[in-house]
Order: sequence, then C-alpha cells, then structure tokens
Amino acid sequence: MFWIISLAMTAIVALVVLAPVWRGRANSEPAAAYDLRVYRDQLREVDRDLERGVIQPDDAQRLRAEIGRKVLDADRRLTEARPSGPQGGGAVAAIVLVVLLAGGFALYLREGVPGAPDMPIAERFAAAEAAYRARPSQAEAEAAAAPRSPVDLSEADPAWLDLVDQLRAAVAQNPDDPRGLSLLVTNEMRLGNIAAAREAAERLVALQGDQPDPTDLMRLATLMIDAAGGLITPEAEQLLVRALRADPTQPQARYLLGVMQIQNGRPDRAFPLWRRLLEEGPESASWIPPIRASIEDLAWLAGIGDYVPPEPVTAPLPGPDATSIEDATALPETDRQQMIEGMVAGLQSRLAAEGGTPEEWARLIQSLSVLGRATDARAIWDEAQVRFAGSETALAPIAEAARQAGLIQ
Repeated sequence: MFWIISLAMTAIVALVVLAPVWRGRANSEPAAAYDLRVYRDQLREVDRDLERGVIQPDDAQRLRAEIGRKVLDADRRLTEARPSGPQGGGAVAAIVLVVLLAGGFALYLREGVPGAPDMPIAERFAAAEAAYRARPSQAEAEAAAAPRSPVDLSEADPAWLDLVDQLRAAVAQNPDDPRGLSLLVTNEMRLGNIAAAREAAERLVALQGDQPDPTDLMRLATLMIDAAGGLITPEAEQLLVRALRADPTQPQARYLLGVMQIQNGRPDRAFPLWRRLLEEGPESASWIPPIRASIEDLAWLAGIGDYVPPEPVTAPLPGPDATSIEDATALPETDRQQMIEGMVAGLQSRLAAEGGTPEEWARLIQSLSVLGRATDARAIWDEAQVRFAGSETALAPIAEAARQAGLIQ
C-alpha cells in the first residue's frame, strides 16, 4: 500500500510539473505572428475600401506601401523568433524531474528502511510492550553504561572534606540514623560519589519500611537512573511507583515515568503525564523546561496535532544576583555579609530540599562565585549534574554559570 500511494503521488507531482511546460509549448505564439495576421487583414481591408470607392487609388497605394513595410518587419521578427532547431524545453524539464525523483529514491534506499513492512498501530503497541518487558536490569544497565570520569577534588575545601569524612565515620558507627544517612546522601552527591550516595540512599529507604518518604524514594531512583546511563530500569520504575503510592501528586516521579514511556515507544502514554505537569506548574520547577522544550513534538507523536501548550508564567528568581549583592555594599560590613549569606543559604537549602529550575541552580553557582566560595560553587555544579542528568537543555544554563565562574572550560 505504501508503494502504491507513493507511486501515485509521484505521478501526480510529475504531471503538475510538466503540464505548464507542455501547455506553454502548445499555446506559445510569437507576437510577430499575430502582428502579421493583423497587417494582412489591413491589406484586404484597403482593397475592399478601394472597390467601394471609400478611398482613392493614390491613398490605397500609399496605405499598401506603409502596411507592406510593417508586413516585412513582422516577417523578419517572426523569422528571428522561430527556433532554428528542435525545441527541448519539455525534454529538459522531464530530464530534471527524472533526476530529482531518482535522487529522492536513492536517498530513501540509503537512509530509509525499504524492507520494513507496514506496521499498524496495534503492532506498534505490541512492539513497545515487548521493548518495555525486555529492558535490562539495573545491574546490566550499569555494566553497559559509559564509565564515569574520576572526581577531581584538588580544589575542594579541605575543611569540608574533613567534615564529610567525619560524617562517614558517624554513619558507619550509627548506620540506622536517618538524619545522618540523609546528610551523607546529599554530600556524596555533591562530591560526585554516585555509588556511595546510592548506597546511603538505599539504606535510608530500607530503614523507612512500609512508609518510605517519597522524596527519598525519588532521590534513590534518580541515582539509579544516573548510574544506568539515563535508562529507567525495572528496579528504578518500582521506586517511582512506590513514590507515587506514597504521594500521588509527586511531580518528579510523574515526570520520570513519562520519560520511561518515551524510552519504550509510547508517546501516547507520556503525553498526558507531561501535559498535566506543564499545566500544574509552577514554571520554576526543574521538570518544566525539558517538558516545554519537547511537549509539542510529543503531542504530535501521540496523535494530537492541534495541541497548544500554555504560555509560561515567569516570576522573579529567588536568591541574590550580582545587582542585589552590589546594592548591599551600602550596609555595614557585618550586616552586608549576613544579608548576602542569608539569601544564599536560603536558596541553597530550598534547592537541596525541594529542587528548583536550572536558572535557580545557575543563580546559586553565580552567587557563591561572587562570594568567593568556589569550592561550594563546584559542589553545587556537581550536584546539579546528577539532578539534571540526561537533560542537556536543563543543564545548559547551569553549565554556562559554571563556565563563567571558572569551574569548567
């Protein structure tokens, strides 16, 4: 059926392209030929007027001479306009059309899948279901993922590293302390120690038994997805489902389940999840930028061609910027430092607890850099890479802030 439709469309296009050429050849007539007919009619009219006595013989002779000159001129122009050889305009157009069609067919043979059979929607769903069930396990996905670059701690604050070592020792002595495990997860993530952070996150979730905290479940799932190279494995999916059972409104879990549906060829299932998240907002949420960047394409793949996403409602970003820090210079030294540190600490605490937009993470990196806290800025950059793993669009403004702060080249 595909080839029948393609051949029919090709024939129609060929006719549309060649028809004007053929019609132009059939109807084309030089202007000189038309003038020549007019002048001959005028000569006959002169003869009729002479016979009826309307004009005198001298006037008739003068008119014949004048019209004769015009006839000779028109005949000359007609001879010059008439092609000396066969007309090849139609042949050239046909050759160009054949070359274009052949080029298109060759491109399809190279880039397309000529032997692919028709795939009705039911078969596509069946293939998607098969891909979903054939996903690799967490261990298999981690083994196949690209190895991570070693963490560079050469510029890390030694005092902070000592505190992390003390935290590790404290957790080792008291492995059932939820607060210590939560802090360890956060700090190991900032250091880029994904394996250590995941181990602590798993221990924390296990301690919570049948009523795990959805945020802790989400954090563990995110670490597993990052370790698997961005693939959402069955084990990570189970954590997302548990997070939604504990909190059906949990937005990060809904977002990642949409990613999973896309990975397994079901945009029709991913679109309702992402559409609802986009409509709920807020625009400052970290999952909104990647959704907004691809929701229209996702709607088209889901069979909803007329979808129009809601307009973004932007709000001022919380936290200090360079201007607010500069404005604080009018305050006494102690008050100025306390104000700036308070704004930065508030933003940092909120991002650690609730997450935020890529722009907010970029703002925090910029603020820490302005304060001269390069080590803290680097730790935030490392944590942001884990938080936004797999989304180049979301990481772009954060990477730019890190570049301006001199954290990366």
